[in-house]
Amino acid sequence: MSNFNHAPLTVLSDEEKAFADEVYKFAQKEVAPHVAQMDEESKLHPNIIPKLFEMGLMGVEIPEKFDGVDGSFMLATLAVESLARVDPSVAVVVDVQNTLVNNALVRWCNDEQKARILPKMATEWVGSYALSEPSSGSDAFALKCRADRVEGGWRLNGTKLWITNGGESTMFIVMANTDFEKGYRGITSFLVQRGTEGFTVGKKEDKLGIRASSTTELIFEDCFIPDADVLGEVGKGYKIAIETLNEGRIGIGAQMVGLAQGAFDYAMKYMLERKQFNKPIAEFQGLAFQYAEVATEIEAARLMVYNAARLKDAGKPFLKEAAMAKLFASNVAEKTASMCIEFIGGVGFTKEYPLEKLYRDAKIGKIYEGTSNLQLDTIAKILRAEYK
Repeated sequence: MSNFNHAPLTVLSDEEKAFADEVYKFAQKEVAPHVAQMDEESKLHPNIIPKLFEMGLMGVEIPEKFDGVDGSFMLATLAVESLARVDPSVAVVVDVQNTLVNNALVRWCNDEQKARILPKMATEWVGSYALSEPSSGSDAFALKCRADRVEGGWRLNGTKLWITNGGESTMFIVMANTDFEKGYRGITSFLVQRGTEGFTVGKKEDKLGIRASSTTELIFEDCFIPDADVLGEVGKGYKIAIETLNEGRIGIGAQMVGLAQGAFDYAMKYMLERKQFNKPIAEFQGLAFQYAEVATEIEAARLMVYNAARLKDAGKPFLKEAAMAKLFASNVAEKTASMCIEFIGGVGFTKEYPLEKLYRDAKIGKIYEGTSNLQLDTIAKILRAEYK
């Protein structure tokens, strides 16, 4: 499919459909030729990130006065989905940049920080969101990275793990505890720039999927951060972390929907061209019922993601809807990628065809930015409160 016609007409405006279509065409032209090589080499093609900035995809919600697109969260969601149809690795670069990093910066930076940082984020700086540590994953507030008060600022010491975009980023939002006696209420967010003394980007993970997207370790050894680079209030980092991750889950849902749609597009084209017993295999009822069900599930996941994004843009509560969207979309993506391999048969099991890569890429959807079990727990807590 060469356009965004699969999206429901009643859900997207003409402007939104045109935007999604433009991003998808960009991905087909600029990303698709490099997907296999990037996966094999575990790194992005050097032209990709500059072109993402040229398209405005790295600053979708940044205000126009700071050189951003001044778009909605929905547009950022559509950008992630459209890119993921071609390569989920590139999609997650854009996802983290917009739904986590820029989202937090636009909301929590003071005026001086906005003027200094946002134009860079919109035009040249890649960003990372550094919360996870060796001992704090799902229990994010068990982090041990510490920030000690010194004259004029803070000294950071500790290690971060699983940091998306770490290999490419210039700006890092880093969570550290300034007062362990206060527990999570001691957590503070810091703006750390690559090249700061005492800050090192450590090893890059060798991953099953989304291999072109870098996932790295960060090491802080007496890293001095001035007071001017505290994001938000001291001791309020937990609030930034929670609220940002809630929005980030919608982005992951969009990535998984795009991945599923990309796999389905390829499988459908193959099934319509591949003949057995003198007719396209798509016409056999045994397959037809299966791909009809898969298509229905993709559409349901898409509507859940769009609904969560609309709620966020409208300023309405969306925590339950974001958790449901991520949970359901990640399940659908993994199932779709698996089924699409079966749809096209033995060739789907080879690296010559793209579906085995999408199958590997899909697995992370149930893990990062909150595991499926955590999403279920969140949904259950909200439901209990709603029914009291």
